[in-house]
Amino acid sequence: MSAITARKSFVQQTDNLNSTSSSTTNSIAASPEDTPRQSPSSTSLSSLGSNNDLELKAVNGKLLDTYGNEFHLPDFTIKEIRDAIPAHCFKRSAAKGLGYVARDLASLAATFYLFHTYVTPENISSTSGRAALWAVYTFVQGLFGTGLWVLAHECGHQSFSPSKTLNDTVGWFCHSALLVPYFSWKISHGKHHKATGNIERDMVFVPKTRDQYASRVGYYAHELTELMEETPIATAITMIGQQLVGWPLYILANVTGHNYHERQSEGRGKGKRNGFGGGVNHFDPSSPLYEAKDSKLILLSDLGLGITVTALFLIGSNFGWANLAVWYLIPYLWVNHWLVAITFLQHTDPTLPHYEPQSWNFARGAAATIDREFGFIGRHLLHGIIETHVLHHFVSTIPFYNADEATEAIKPIMGQHYRSNVEGGSMGFLKSMWNSARMCQWIESCEGAKGENKGVLFYRNRNGLGVAPQKLSPPAELKATKSDL
Repeated sequence: MSAITARKSFVQQTDNLNSTSSSTTNSIAASPEDTPRQSPSSTSLSSLGSNNDLELKAVNGKLLDTYGNEFHLPDFTIKEIRDAIPAHCFKRSAAKGLGYVARDLASLAATFYLFHTYVTPENISSTSGRAALWAVYTFVQGLFGTGLWVLAHECGHQSFSPSKTLNDTVGWFCHSALLVPYFSWKISHGKHHKATGNIERDMVFVPKTRDQYASRVGYYAHELTELMEETPIATAITMIGQQLVGWPLYILANVTGHNYHERQSEGRGKGKRNGFGGGVNHFDPSSPLYEAKDSKLILLSDLGLGITVTALFLIGSNFGWANLAVWYLIPYLWVNHWLVAITFLQHTDPTLPHYEPQSWNFARGAAATIDREFGFIGRHLLHGIIETHVLHHFVSTIPFYNADEATEAIKPIMGQHYRSNVEGGSMGFLKSMWNSARMCQWIESCEGAKGENKGVLFYRNRNGLGVAPQKLSPPAELKATKSDL
């Protein structure tokens, strides 16, 4: 069942939804025009299983995503995924990759030239008119800058070209120009790909557990079902904060990354934690995000940032800080916005599971992502990073210009586990940010889940949307305290 179908059913059922609706499932089928996601069939690997498998699932309890759709654990292998992809999809072209870099750099340069030359007091006397046009400039440059960011991301995955030296050189230059510590990001991002969906090892947008969310809002976990819904204004403030400072907080303090640093193999995580002053960041070679062998690369990343900051300081000093803000800093904020929005929506959706370590494997984690649609901007300016993310998590070395074909090739293997939400195009993408923010507040196990299913966690919320959270009993120590009173 597709993510879009679930949403349509959910909208239709909202008026009748209450805290006892956790068993509600959706029986409406999606049409091919709605979504490329395929329904499970008698030939899809994820729908095959022995009677023993079915009996085991019955014993382990039913898994329900946030919309109330039943979920079954993926059972395909990475080899089956790779074997389904045509061999030519793996081929990388340095010339093609460099051509895209040249295109994005030319777009940035041409946009600056046009606005700097023609949006002037001599040509446009209205101050408000010039301000409006320069606002358009910052938005457009933010899109072109995000496209360049994505190409550096390709470099980090070695999907840019067959040459590691070329990949890392181009990636370092492009990311440094965007104030991204290239090698530092590359290493932690690689760990994200190796542990996607594992709540104790994943490196980005790791959701809060029920206990963690309850602690953040000042309640016990069992009290969440009794809370009033979060006001829309509170949701909006949280989203604005995430979009403005989410990326800086991630590289400066590892916000949204896992916080199990004590387990770092070299002992670098002793006493370290996420947050400012916690010793976990993307700039310090001694950070527990890295190993000792990475130290020189972390320093090289810092050098790239130092060069860019120096260049920006000289530009500001010579041409004015207000000009620097419009030319670079506001477009930089737009780049950060798109980066955070894209990553958030790739890994946050009411249909997506997360896993405790005992229930996780690589294939399950890679399948716990979702493709979306952002129209011309997504497919051409942002190089398809939004539309083909599921494939990217299975095989990250496939270049973006071959990813659409490879995505189509793996859909029959994934069956019901391929997820996409293409409804509404670009506007649907933006609406999904609100929907996910309202519905995806914490993760918890499903009611009645046992065994392996106990470690499969889905989003729940306090807003009365979708499957209701479990009703829990107060902890024993709290009961004892109340009895003493």
